[in-house]
Amino acid sequence: MPSPDVTNPVVGKRLEPFSVPVVLHESDPAWARLFDSDAAAIRTALGVSALAVDHVGSTSVPHLPAKPIIDILLQVADPAAEDAYVPALEALGYWLQIREPDWLEHRVLYQRVDRGSPHDINLHVLSPDLGGQEIERLLGLRDWLRSHPKDRDRYAAVKRQLAGHEWRFVQDYADAKSGVIEEILRRAAGPQT
Repeated sequence: MPSPDVTNPVVGKRLEPFSVPVVLHESDPAWARLFDSDAAAIRTALGVSALAVDHVGSTSVPHLPAKPIIDILLQVADPAAEDAYVPALEALGYWLQIREPDWLEHRVLYQRVDRGSPHDINLHVLSPDLGGQEIERLLGLRDWLRSHPKDRDRYAAVKRQLAGHEWRFVQDYADAKSGVIEEILRRAAGPQT
């Protein structure tokens, strides 16, 4: 996912640097169970409006260290039609944190322990029409890392090395991983003809 602008698009305020240590946890089988519970609640709340609900990000890959935040990819027909899904998600304890109309109409809703949630969640919202390539990229990376231990271990090593740095914005840590991610995705795509 691209780095959001330093202006919060939901509230329109300039973001202050948000520098917290990146603390990686060893892979936890509970992450898959948490996702299953979260996904069931989302599907129940949204019904047929939830076109797909997938576990993505590092917590979706067994044996990969991660920040203990469950990343969920929700596909809806039109992320810009927030009235069709945001109120139902707010009723589950999510709040809309990021709105990116200039990048695939991407939305991100959060749940955080420090706001009373049982665990941290980043809920990414995309549509298969506008965000199809990004959806394929997220699911493709997850599936490749699940089935290719050498690439998973290489990615884990990069994550651990980068976690030792201080970052002005937490997103900078994510951006710093993009080189190894793109390298892995090229390998996953196979030889280009």
